[in-house]
Amino acid sequence: MLALVVAHAVAALLAPTLVRLLGPRAFVPLAAVPAITAGYAGWQFARVDSDTPPLEEFLWVDTLDLTLTFRMDTLAWLMTLIVAGVGALVLLYCAHYFDDKERTKGLGLFAGSLTAFAGAMLGLVTTDDMLLLYVFWELTTILSYLLIGYVSTSKASIAAAKQALLVTTFGGLAMLVGMIMIGESQGTYRISEVLADPGAGTFISWGVVLLLVGAITKSALIPFHFWLPGAMAAPTPVSAYLHAAAMVKAGIYLVARFAPAYADLPAWRYTVVLLGAATLLLGGYRSLRQHDLKLLLAYGTISQLGFITLLVGYGNHGTTVAGLGMLVAHSLFKSCLFLTTGTIEHATGTRDVRRLSGVGRRMPWLAGAAGLATLSMAGLPPVLGFAGKEAALHSLMHPTGGWWSFDGLVLLMVALGSVLTFAYSARFMWGAFARKDPSLAGDAGQVTTVAHHPEWLLVAVPGVLALAGLALGPAAPWLEDLISRHTGLYPAGDDPAHLVLWSGAITPALLLSVVIWVLGTALFLGRAPVATLQRKMQFPMDAGRSYQHVVRGVDRLALEVTGGFQRGSLPTLLAIILLVLVVLPAIVMVRGVTWPDDIRWFDTPAQVGVGLVIVVAAIATTRARRRLRAVFLVSVTGYGTALLFLLHGAPDLALTQVLVETVTLVVFVLVLRRLSGRFPDNPTVLTRRLRALLGLATGLVVAGVALTAAAARNHEPAARGLVETAKEYGGGNNIVNVILVDVRAWDTMGELSVVLAAATGVTSLIFLKQDAVIRARRALRHSWRNRVTTPDESASTRWIAAVQDLDPTRRSTIFEVVTRIVFHTIVLWSVYLLFAGHNAPGGGFAAGLVAGLALALRYLAGRGYELRVALPVMPGLLLGGGLFIAGGSAILPMFFGEPPLRTWVVDVPVPLIGDLHIVTSLLFDVGVYLVVIGLMLDILRSLGSALDDQIAEKEAG
Repeated sequence: MLALVVAHAVAALLAPTLVRLLGPRAFVPLAAVPAITAGYAGWQFARVDSDTPPLEEFLWVDTLDLTLTFRMDTLAWLMTLIVAGVGALVLLYCAHYFDDKERTKGLGLFAGSLTAFAGAMLGLVTTDDMLLLYVFWELTTILSYLLIGYVSTSKASIAAAKQALLVTTFGGLAMLVGMIMIGESQGTYRISEVLADPGAGTFISWGVVLLLVGAITKSALIPFHFWLPGAMAAPTPVSAYLHAAAMVKAGIYLVARFAPAYADLPAWRYTVVLLGAATLLLGGYRSLRQHDLKLLLAYGTISQLGFITLLVGYGNHGTTVAGLGMLVAHSLFKSCLFLTTGTIEHATGTRDVRRLSGVGRRMPWLAGAAGLATLSMAGLPPVLGFAGKEAALHSLMHPTGGWWSFDGLVLLMVALGSVLTFAYSARFMWGAFARKDPSLAGDAGQVTTVAHHPEWLLVAVPGVLALAGLALGPAAPWLEDLISRHTGLYPAGDDPAHLVLWSGAITPALLLSVVIWVLGTALFLGRAPVATLQRKMQFPMDAGRSYQHVVRGVDRLALEVTGGFQRGSLPTLLAIILLVLVVLPAIVMVRGVTWPDDIRWFDTPAQVGVGLVIVVAAIATTRARRRLRAVFLVSVTGYGTALLFLLHGAPDLALTQVLVETVTLVVFVLVLRRLSGRFPDNPTVLTRRLRALLGLATGLVVAGVALTAAAARNHEPAARGLVETAKEYGGGNNIVNVILVDVRAWDTMGELSVVLAAATGVTSLIFLKQDAVIRARRALRHSWRNRVTTPDESASTRWIAAVQDLDPTRRSTIFEVVTRIVFHTIVLWSVYLLFAGHNAPGGGFAAGLVAGLALALRYLAGRGYELRVALPVMPGLLLGGGLFIAGGSAILPMFFGEPPLRTWVVDVPVPLIGDLHIVTSLLFDVGVYLVVIGLMLDILRSLGSALDDQIAEKEAG
């Protein structure tokens, strides 16, 4: 089963390439994957119908005891046949449906998403782990978003996709909480084990209710039904698969899966039955007023989903037999009718029932297939839908507590819903295929008929689905035997319901069906007065409008909160952040914390002296009125902190702090060129005092947190033993570097990704006027190159490569000479730090900063021209290449059967030198090194060269 899920994933990845090579015909080989899956399920039935159904377990995360567990019992087997069988036919249908350029835009992504969706549904219905079920559940949510929003140029399509995403994601998160509540209560997340011992109690009941929220949102039951009609903006094959046979069936599957364990709970019973019955009635009522064939089917789908959910969640043998029978029947007839609608639209250009006329006469084979599917939807013999509906009525004909009891009310609602179903089934056939009076079109436009006959596959696929429903009608008893292991989880009772076309006698259920057909016919024939009545009736509550109000309210609240706290004032924003930092820990400290018994204030007098310098510099920074003075005073605090690190015996941290502070100073100086010399604000005395008070409070609270955190320790320090294990585990004596590239390398990987994001942000903020800047730069360079120079000047000033591009009024010969002398030495030092960092102070981060400072020196000597000569590559190449090398070094050990980031230590004897100590984690450090250099190069080009060009443009203008 896992292999089949992986096969779908591989096919999804290959789909864009296949579409580029084959066009829409790529759907034919893609359809082979779900077809093979359906064949596999059929081949496995003998094992499924046994006491030991197929089970697969693969260890996923050993330390968390997470396993990939798949189990194909009867219910999973039935759902696999539906998901894979209908999925294969829909993919075949797509091969001829997407045949024009407008339809094939982005078809590669569509094909991959649809194939991946089939794989996600397969994983969802076969997994035996609740957490893994949630993973597949959310995968279907994301993929449905991509499929519904396929027409990216349509606002309606995008809005419908977002609506479906928000609603089903909300339900999925609620379901996850419910799963955790159930799993933690039962001590297992294995579905089979939970069903064997479901447990009871208030906590379990709440977990079950949250579980049902997920099912209700996915299967579009009241009050979350509104997303499904909006999803009809998707291409018709999406509707035929997701909204008939796959996505919306996920909620029904969840109800059917957990009903044997929790159907007796009052919270389950009333939620499933009442919402299911109400949805049945509302969907049927709304279908009768639709003029769009897809919307008619969409509301009919809502109605049928409510009906099936009621049946499979009712909790007895008869309704479960009927529910699973209707599950199969609905998947066949509704997907057939959706595809029929797609074929009609493909041939006529419209889905409006008021405009379609004579389609049945022009496409009799399609009309015949749709007729069989409509018989099943309406509950007429001899198709499977009739057998399922008869079983449902029979199972509800003996209400516990009499006809006026809860069960009697359910039977009445099912009967009324069946009348509506018959009426909208007739409306579909009339609207799609009957001849119409031109006056009926009204404001919709002129009536139309078939403009061209569709490809044979667009008729054949709906025909196969319709014939399958017809074949399963007489074979309904055989289908009942196939699902008996699941229905057998409930006691059959004295008068069990069966999936049969004819029981041999005229039963009350059959008589009720005749009444339903008569009333449904009358309701269809009286469609004109019914439509008038529906137009006059207005319900005060509408779920769709309520959703829009909630979304707008959340947007408005977010806007007001954001506007209230972020008004464009950096001092205000910092004050809010620091106030939160002060108030929350201070409240905890006041309520009582553990303070250390003994405080060691300092080790040497030098630490006191450095601390005083830092305090004085910090206070002087707050009083400085000029920007440059404040920047240099802040750097004093940074360099002082580095000295404190050194005095505490942490040279690695001291080196990194010095380098970071130097880079920060360079960046500040580069930016200050575009700012005024003085701070623009002139705060009042009160504001200054409040700021000083807030700063003092922040310092005291942070110091208090540090003291209490050290005193409150009740576990062994994580660093204990690192001195001994650093050499054994990471092959290095530098504990800091071993932690970064071995012990917590995944954290470092995340930090590298943050560096990439920061570099991208810096570049996007700076290069806003790139074209104008480039033009000005080229003009100035041309004027400088054409200036008249003496031979002596040319010979004596070539200390740097780009001297001919520099403005002679802005050159510094001393700076150029110093750069020429020390640049290569600094670069060599950075390389030394890179290779020595595993055993001595250094490492990829520090080495990258040193190399970046060497580039900064070249920039300061020769501006952007010299920088391009020093390192003529794009920063993105270094950033991406470094992350690729770091990621590759993490994954490489997996190819040798080792865990990710496994470090190998090798000592290679080298003549005249000795043993060469090689550690594979050096590759990871090389990746860090390149990323940091890329970031520095990006900063220098954006904050340096780009600002130079802006200044040049301003001067040229």
